Amino acid sequence: MARKLAAGNWKMNGTGADLAEARALAERHPSPSVEVLLCPPATLIHRMAEALSGSAVMTGGQDCHAAPKGAHTGDVSAEMLAEAGASHVILGHSERRADHDESDAVVRVKVEAARRAGLVAILCVGETEAERDAGRTLDVVSTQLQGSLPTGTMAEGLVVAYEPVWAIGTGRTPTVAQIAEVHDHLRDELATAIGSGARDVPLLYGGSVKPANAAEIFAVANVDGALVGGASLKADDFSAIVAALEGAVGE
Repeated sequence: MARKLAAGNWKMNGTGADLAEARALAERHPSPSVEVLLCPPATLIHRMAEALSGSAVMTGGQDCHAAPKGAHTGDVSAEMLAEAGASHVILGHSERRADHDESDAVVRVKVEAARRAGLVAILCVGETEAERDAGRTLDVVSTQLQGSLPTGTMAEGLVVAYEPVWAIGTGRTPTVAQIAEVHDHLRDELATAIGSGARDVPLLYGGSVKPANAAEIFAVANVDGALVGGASLKADDFSAIVAALEGAVGE
């Protein structure tokens, strides 16, 4: 049975003053029945990890370089993230794939780097609106998943997040049936790729997840949590999403 995870992606948002939101979240969920993770910009990882020390809320990164060190100005290695206090790292997010031309091959070596450094990789897949309209959704997510998973990948240390590109930050979300179709398909694809351990890989949904729709999304089979963008920036909003996931676990 896959563990349940509510993960927040702050993207390029947040300064030191916003650590108060992270602390407030931890205070509201001192002993959550699900895993809770915040991924701030790299400048805040160490400070957030310190601010959350002793709490149940974990800290993660938003990307890493494939190499452990070297002449890569502006990049951060997986080992550096781990040393700063990160336990997870988001990889292959659609904004990285689009804005930085990251291919599946690039994402794959980053997933390998995360494993090398002992980080949990949150591997993102998802289709554009044009791909959805063309009926290519399942082909697109299959290609991304297969191309981004290193040979010998195990369930331990892996999370997969389905984020339809057209739903990220737009306020639009797929129907429950559409989410179910993709998540069921991803579970089957994982079974082919890694065998029986596929059932232990958390499958997250991401794309305009809000307190108002979280419970409905978490009720879908094979949805083990969410990768949340804007709603994770405020403790009030993200706490409600965490509570919705805890409620789904308790049902």
